[in-house]
Amino acid sequence: MNTPATSRRRFLQTSLAGAISMPAWAAPLGANGDVRVAVIGFRGRGGGHIKELLKVPGVRLVALCDVDSAVVDKKVDELAKQNITVKTYRDFRECCADKDIDAVTIATPNHSHVLIALTALQHGKHVYVEKPVCHNLIEGRKLMAAATKAAAKGIIVQHGMQRRSDLGWAAAMAWVNEGHIGKKKLSHALVHGLRLSIDKVDAAQLPPATVDYKLWSSPRPEMPIMRKQFHYDWHWQWPYGNGDIGNQGPHQYDVARWALNDPATLPQRVMSLGHRWGYVDDGQTANCQLAFHPYEPAPLLMDMFGLPTKNMDKKTGEPPYKGIRTGNIIHCEGGYVAESKAYDNEGKTITKFENFLTGPDHMKNFIDSVRAGKYTKDVLHIRHGQQAAALAHLANTSYRLGKAMKNEEIKERLQGDKFGQAIFADMLATLVANQINTEVEQVVVGPWLDFDPVKEVFIGEFAAEANKLAQEEYAAGFELPEV
Repeated sequence: MNTPATSRRRFLQTSLAGAISMPAWAAPLGANGDVRVAVIGFRGRGGGHIKELLKVPGVRLVALCDVDSAVVDKKVDELAKQNITVKTYRDFRECCADKDIDAVTIATPNHSHVLIALTALQHGKHVYVEKPVCHNLIEGRKLMAAATKAAAKGIIVQHGMQRRSDLGWAAAMAWVNEGHIGKKKLSHALVHGLRLSIDKVDAAQLPPATVDYKLWSSPRPEMPIMRKQFHYDWHWQWPYGNGDIGNQGPHQYDVARWALNDPATLPQRVMSLGHRWGYVDDGQTANCQLAFHPYEPAPLLMDMFGLPTKNMDKKTGEPPYKGIRTGNIIHCEGGYVAESKAYDNEGKTITKFENFLTGPDHMKNFIDSVRAGKYTKDVLHIRHGQQAAALAHLANTSYRLGKAMKNEEIKERLQGDKFGQAIFADMLATLVANQINTEVEQVVVGPWLDFDPVKEVFIGEFAAEANKLAQEEYAAGFELPEV
């Protein structure tokens, strides 16, 4: 006879390996059925999920899952004060297998998003997954394939790009498309937010005693912890995070794509440059980065700057561009839209767009789609999240293959790109204001990479090196399941 522990281990091993031949696809719940939701990962953004879900009529928060028992205990106590009782799980596989759960929301570290999403789909759950919806290009393709199959069965997979549910941005997009300020010239995404040093450790650190490090690491193998702050600072290390271009960046990338009328595919080329300036620490990702995505007829430019305005003094704040720090600008022939306002070319306000609230109904829209068994709005489709994440991955791939280059050489490379030259000059000026000498700490410039937007693989020169960066290591027992 199997012991309970043996049976549990065998169940987890077989379920993850794909032993479930027929997923228990859920039927649409209808307008009156309660939607039973579990939140997986809630030390940070997932805490917002909980608050948003509790505001939606007909939603029952029935389970919480987190690898950190201290996080679980704290939230259970908070909910108990509201007379809310939930099941708790440490292992996402057990949570996803619970038949009393209809949908899961995922706000774990980036590297585990797709593993958990696919496991949930394997068990017929609806899925809401935070940005970036995938950690690399290959995972993004797998998630899209699984979501397409799920949609045919009435299962929803929605991204966490809240601006897609923002009425203000929807009005701004419609206004620009009506031609009030002429043809679009550039879709400009800005992520100007301070990211201070994460410091440097002398040796590998121990995980917090309350964390199951094997589960936290999955699908990565357990690796030495080379950062002082266990939580959050994984964002700046390649096995787990994607830098700020893949952290805050997908929000702005998504709006930038929206401004270009949501191109059906990714662009055929990419180039990125930047560096990790201002300090030496255990971070690996760039803290300042530009990425060039030549969509037609108008290109997209990501402008990410993580240092202060001057003197490496965080009190000076982040450097703005046309009054915007983190947000989006749509440059057109006769003016531009910068977040909630439209201006002419002299900077005079033309009009203002109301209801800029960062999509407060985004979670409600997910629940509405779950009830309907189909996307109630096209802007909720997981492909928008996948494409936004993919743009960050394209940029990081070019950057990681880069080499140090003199400023004059970079200016020559950007010859003919008026906006690119202006933004690069702006970056250099702010670096100088922070007393950083780019003749000594040179800009790292990635190659122009050619990309097949149908197969979503790199082609041409540097293809082998570029495609290799999307092939990450998966720990035994935590391979991505087939759905």
